[in-house]
Amino acid sequence: MKNLLRLSARLCIFAVTMTLVAMSLFGQAFYGTVVGTVTDPSAAALRGAAVTLINAGTQERRQAQTDVSGAYQFSNLVPATYRVEVELAGFKRAAVPVVEVSVSATIRADVVMQLGDVTQSVEVSAAAPLLQTENASLSQAVNTRAVQELPVNGRNILNLAALVPGVVPQGSTEGNAITGKNVFAAGNYQIGGGIANQSATYFDG
Repeated sequence: MKNLLRLSARLCIFAVTMTLVAMSLFGQAFYGTVVGTVTDPSAAALRGAAVTLINAGTQERRQAQTDVSGAYQFSNLVPATYRVEVELAGFKRAAVPVVEVSVSATIRADVVMQLGDVTQSVEVSAAAPLLQTENASLSQAVNTRAVQELPVNGRNILNLAALVPGVVPQGSTEGNAITGKNVFAAGNYQIGGGIANQSATYFDG
């Protein structure tokens, strides 16, 4: 009896631990990251530059300083539009006015500081890179207009996953789990060349 109680207690502890680990991992999948390097006109790294990240919608501010290699990083960011401002004595204040952070993406916003007074300012306009080289994750948010206006066959909301590059629907999506017809087709997709029927769906993280 004692052995059975001990085994049950261990299983309960294991289940709770795995749940907490899973929650922390899934929670990270939603957030994005902004990274960058601050340099002078000669491409030399600038250490100790004050970097401010501003959420354009909420005006929330986060601050960091560049390290010895001139690099900075802001992680766990809610997907939104941000502004990056950089200040350092002896240089004009620089800003990247529009930095779009999407789900699970790592966005690079490098800044080249120009010599001058800190009261002067320079805004940097940078085009979005064609390739994301910071990590191997791919993500895309389907916007509200697409959800509201695009026709969805059989009211299967998972059909919208096919809007994301690299996602290939497998089989038909007729019917639903209620009727018992074609139960497994509703979420059957190949993602990034992976095996079909290997996807997972999470609601609210």
